[in-house]
Amino acid sequence: MSLSETSRATVEPATPEWLRASDSRLRLHTIVRLRWLAVVGQSLTVLVVHWVLGMSVPIGWCFTVIALSAWLNVALRIRFPESQRLTSRSAFLMLGFDIIQLAALLYLTGGLKNPFAFLLVAPVAVSASALPLRTTLALGFLAILAASLLAYTHLPLPWCQHDHATAAMFHHPVAWCHSQTIAIPQLYLVGVWAAVVLGIGFIGFYTWRTAQENRRMAEALTATEMVLAREQRLSALDGMAAAAAHGLGTPLATIAVATKELLNEAEEGDPIYDDLVLVRHQAERCRDILKELSARAEELDTILSRLPVSHLIDEVVDPYRPLGVPIAVTAGPKQGLYAKSSAVREPVTDRNPGVLYGLGNLIENALDFAKEQVSVDATWSRDEVRIVVTDDGDGFPPDVLEQLGEPFVTTRPASTVDHDELSHAGMGLGFFIAKTLLERSYARLELSNRSEPQTGAIVTVIWPRKAFETPQRCDRVGAAY
Repeated sequence: MSLSETSRATVEPATPEWLRASDSRLRLHTIVRLRWLAVVGQSLTVLVVHWVLGMSVPIGWCFTVIALSAWLNVALRIRFPESQRLTSRSAFLMLGFDIIQLAALLYLTGGLKNPFAFLLVAPVAVSASALPLRTTLALGFLAILAASLLAYTHLPLPWCQHDHATAAMFHHPVAWCHSQTIAIPQLYLVGVWAAVVLGIGFIGFYTWRTAQENRRMAEALTATEMVLAREQRLSALDGMAAAAAHGLGTPLATIAVATKELLNEAEEGDPIYDDLVLVRHQAERCRDILKELSARAEELDTILSRLPVSHLIDEVVDPYRPLGVPIAVTAGPKQGLYAKSSAVREPVTDRNPGVLYGLGNLIENALDFAKEQVSVDATWSRDEVRIVVTDDGDGFPPDVLEQLGEPFVTTRPASTVDHDELSHAGMGLGFFIAKTLLERSYARLELSNRSEPQTGAIVTVIWPRKAFETPQRCDRVGAAY
C-alpha cells in the first residue's frame, strides 16, 4: 500500500474491525494465579490486623469470604486446563466475582474507610490490559457501584486505643487494646470515594490505551514481517531460476543433438518421424526459455552484487517510469562541506529487499500526488548518505505530519480490510511498513513540506555512511526495534 492512503487528509487513528472486536486475551491460568495472590494477601492482612494489632474484626466471616475465592480457584483448576483461553463473557464473570468478593471483604472491615479500598481498581486494570473496551467499561461501572455502596453501608472500621502504661509493663506495644469506633468526617469519606472512582477511571483508561497501542503495534509489525518475507521469497525464486538455466543447458543440448541424428536416419511418413520433429521443436522452445533465464541470471548477478547509490536509485525508480509522471533522478556528492567534494567516493551497499520496498513505497506515494514531476535526489558525504523524494503536489497537512509513522492511520473504513497476508492495504500500514523496513537498515526519516510559494511533500531518508556500506542481512532488526 502506498502512503496515499495514510496521508494528505485529516485522519484519525483507526483500528480495523477484526482487531477492534477481538475477544479476550486472558488465559484462565493468569486469572487463577492473580486470585491466589489475592487470597494470600487478604489472609495475611486479616491475621495481622486481628492477632498482631489486636483489632476486632469478624474473622470468621472474613475467612468465609476469602475461602470462596480459594474454592473457586480449586474448582476451576479441576474443571479446566491451565491453557484455557477465556471468552470476554467468562473473563467478565471472573473479574466481576473478584470485585464483589473484595467489596464483601471491605464491607466487613470498614468499607471505604479501609485503606485497602483502592484495590477495587485492580480487576478493572486487568480487564483494560487484555479485554475489549465494552467489558472494561462494564467492570468499571460495577466497581464504582460497589464503591458507592461501601461509602454508606458497611460494618465499623476495626480500631483500637492502646493502654500504653499496661503495654509497657508487659513489654508488648499492642498487648492491651480497647476497641473503639473512630469518627471519620463525611467530607473526607466523600474524598476517598472520589479518589477511588477517579482511580478506576484514570488507571483503567490509561492501561487500556497503552495495551491498545501495544496490540496495534504488534499487528503492524507482523504485517511488516510478512511483506519482508514475501520480498525475500521473490529474491529466492530469482536465484532458483538462474540455477535452473545453468543446470538444464547441457541436458537440452544433448537432447537436441540426439534428436537431429535420429531425424537423419528416419524417413518422412515413418510414425517415429513426426514424434522426433515434435521433440526437436520442444527442445528449441526450451532453449529459447533458457536464453531468457540466462539473460535474467546475468541481470541477477548484477543485482546481487553490491550496488552504488546511483544504481540502487535506478533499480527502485525503473518500475515506476511508465506510470506517466516524469521522475527526475540526480546523484552526486554533497557540495559545500569539503574543498574536494567531488573526490568523495560514491558509497556502495548490499541489495536489501527491505530498503528497495521502502524506497519504492515512498516513490509510489509521491507519484500518486505529484502534478507534473517527482524528484529523487541522492547525495553523500564522508559521514552520511541521503536520499530525498520530492513531489509537487499539495504537501502534508500539518496535523497529518504528527501522525505519520503510526500504524492503522487511514481514511478507509475498517470493514473493507481483508485478513490475508496482504491485508495491510487500506489499513494505514503503508508508510509504517516502509518506515520500519528502512529503519531496520539504520536509516532515519524526516518529513516536511516545500517552502512557499512552492507546494509539495519532501521525504528524506538518511543513513550513517558506515552503516549504509556495511554488509547487512536484510532481515536484521535495526537499533530502533
